[in-house]
Formats: sequence, structure tokens, C-alpha cells
Amino acid sequence: MITIRKKVTILLISCSIIGIFLASIIVNLTVNNKFNKYVSDIQDKRNLRIVEYFEQVYKKDGKWTTNSGVEVMHEAYMGNYCVTLYDSNRNVVWGMNPNDIKYKESLQHMKSKDKGVYETKNFQIKNNGKIVGYISVGQYTSVLFSEEDLTFKYDINKGIIASGLFTVLIIFLISIYFSKQFSKPVKEVANMSMKLSRGDFKFRSTTKSNIEELENLRTSINILGEKLKYQDMLRRRLLSDVSHEIRTPLNVLQNNLEAMVDGIFPITTERLKYLNDEVIRFTNLLGSLDILKEFECKSIKLNFEKIDLNEIILSICDEFNMIAKNKNIDIICDVKKDKNYETIGDRDKLKQVFINVISNAIKFNKINGFVRVKLFKYKGNIVVEIKDNGGGISEEDKPFIFERLYRGDKSRNDIEGKGIGLTIVKNIVELHSGYVHVESKESEGTKFTIILSAYTN
Repeated sequence: MITIRKKVTILLISCSIIGIFLASIIVNLTVNNKFNKYVSDIQDKRNLRIVEYFEQVYKKDGKWTTNSGVEVMHEAYMGNYCVTLYDSNRNVVWGMNPNDIKYKESLQHMKSKDKGVYETKNFQIKNNGKIVGYISVGQYTSVLFSEEDLTFKYDINKGIIASGLFTVLIIFLISIYFSKQFSKPVKEVANMSMKLSRGDFKFRSTTKSNIEELENLRTSINILGEKLKYQDMLRRRLLSDVSHEIRTPLNVLQNNLEAMVDGIFPITTERLKYLNDEVIRFTNLLGSLDILKEFECKSIKLNFEKIDLNEIILSICDEFNMIAKNKNIDIICDVKKDKNYETIGDRDKLKQVFINVISNAIKFNKINGFVRVKLFKYKGNIVVEIKDNGGGISEEDKPFIFERLYRGDKSRNDIEGKGIGLTIVKNIVELHSGYVHVESKESEGTKFTIILSAYTN
């Protein structure tokens, strides 16, 4: 299997080489065409200049002689072309031998088969509008360009090739750099996903990317890792809590029954009643788990109706008033009876929410403490705040208080409970499209905020 870095590098280099190759061909063809046109224009101008020269010679002498225009022979020889002069009857006045330029020393580097075909162009010479003669300009097709022209074309092509190779080298280095920038976070995320699949939830991706999609992927996989680590920790804690909750009544039953069988404890009505209470406690725990299962599976049926939270809160505060007084705890019910606090919901389930929270506020409070229940409206919602000045919740326990069967270490053995009350609270509130939030500082107290939608006509 090929790595993403190699794949990206090969792709970038391949595309670059193809692009440079096509660009080089296009530039080469364009330069050659322009250069050929340039050379052709120069030759046309040269031919026109030769014709004008012979016209001036005839105008000056009035006739053709063997010396007419011989001065042009040296220039023609140096320019690798031949000139032949004809009179008006196409008889040769004088002419150059093509072999003189064919075997020039400057052309000896060419093979004889590469010297091309000898081609000529004929031009009329006129005087006062009358044709007085002809000239023929001949040249081998392989030496249409001068040595300087060929050198110039060679240098241009060499420059194109050199620039192409240099560009490929630069692109190769850039491709390696950017492929590393692109592949490193992807590779790290891939390695992290492999570790997560194997149960290693500690690894995190730290290589940031300036590519939005890659950075979003890296952030998402890190969040996933945190959640999996969190869920794994909850799973382990849940197994510990379930084991703790189930082991206690079973140990009590087992120890007492073994003692009765061995004759250590007499079988009495009181002892059997005590064992029956343990069985009932165990059964209640299983029943609570069944209720929790119904909430989490969203299979519980809710009876929605218009209800007055004002009335519910006041009645619950009255019910807990005596329990609170027994612990020297004041219940402060901050509710305005003349205000409308109607919402749509299941009366019994919402009542259970407030009972659970207020019960915990009293249970985990201290002597001479207080529980304040405040009801008010905010931005079209009804807000119920339940605040106490008890022992509070530790920072370690705070993220897990809504998890099923979770109980803080301080309350695990000191205070009776099953660890599902707040889990049920959260599920009921969410089934009512509401929100529950907790604020707490250890040794200072806790505040639960429950937000529900207000009923509007």
C-alpha cells in the first residue's frame, strides 16, 4: 500500500511535469514559428534590397555587363546564398556557382545528405515600368539560417529545457514540503483512529493544519477520543457501582443464611424480616434500573397537559417543610403566586424532577442550612432555581453527576441512595425539550437550574 504522502507527491510532480512539458512544447513551437517568420521577413527584405540594388545599377549603366552588380557576390557568399543575373531574354549575364556555398568551410560540419535541396526565387528588374532583366536568389534549404541564427535557436531551446528541469526540481521540493504538510495531520489522525479502535483512548493529535477540513477532522477525532475515554471511564465506574450496589444486599443475605444453616444464628421472625428487607432493597434497585431503561430508550409514555409550575413548586415545598425542619434546614420558596408560570408537560414526571432535586438539596445539606427554590421567567422560558449551602460537589465528580448509578466517593457509603435520581431528572427534562444545568463549589453549596418552555396562547 502506498502512503498518502507518496501519493500526493507523485500526483503533484506528475501534474507539474505534464504541465511543464506541454508549456515547453507550446513555448518552443511559438518561439520557432516567430523566429522562422522573423528570418523569413529578413530574407524578404534582403531580396527586396537586392532587386532595388540591380535596378539602380541598370538605371546608372543603361545596360547589363559582366560587371553589373558583382559587388553583391561577396555579400551573397558570406550570407550562404547565390545570385544569378539574367537579361530581359533570360540569358545569363553572370552567376554564382551553388557549389561555392555548398562546400564552404563553415558548412563542412554538416553531412552531405543534410545539406538539403537547392531552392531559388526569381525576381523581375524593371526600369520605367519595363522589365529589363531578372535575378535569381538561390539557397540550400538546410542553410536557410545563418550560423548565428542556428546558435540563437539552440540557445533558446537549451534555455527552455534548462528552465523546465529547474522548475521540475523546484516543484519536486515544494511537493515534498506541501505533501508533508497535508499528509502529516492525516497520518496522525489515522494513527489515532487505529489506537482508538484498539482501546487506547489517551493519544491525541497535536499537529495543527491551516487547511480547514483537515483541522476540523483533527479536532473532531480529538473530541471523539475524549468522549470515548470519558465513556470508557463511565463504563468502568458503572461496573464498579453496580457491583457495589448489588454485592451489599447479596453479602448480607449470604452471610445471614449461612449463619442460620450452620446454627450460628437462630431462625427468628425478626431476622427473616431483616433479610426480606434486603431482598426488597435489591428488588427496588432493579426496579429503578428498569425505570431508567425506559427513560433512556424513550419508551416511557408521557401525559402532556397544561400545568401550573407555581402550584407544583408550592406543594412540593410544603411536603418537604417538615423533613427540612427535622434537620434544622430552612426551605425558602421564592414564588410569586400572582404570576403565570404555565407550561406543557407531564405533571407527575415534572413533579418527580423537583422532588428529586429538592430531596438531594436537603439530604446533602448541613444542619442550620437552607434550600432556596426560585421560580421566574427569562426570555420566554420558565426557570426553576434550587440552591442550597451544603457540602457542594467536587470538581472531580461534577462531570458525572447525571450518569446512571454514579455516586461521589463522599456519598457512596455515608448517604443512602441508588445514584439514578439525577439521571432520571436529566432524562425527564430533556423529554420536555428543556435543559438542566448545575453550578457547585465544594463546601459552598450547589445550584440546579431547570429551564422549561413557557406556555403561550
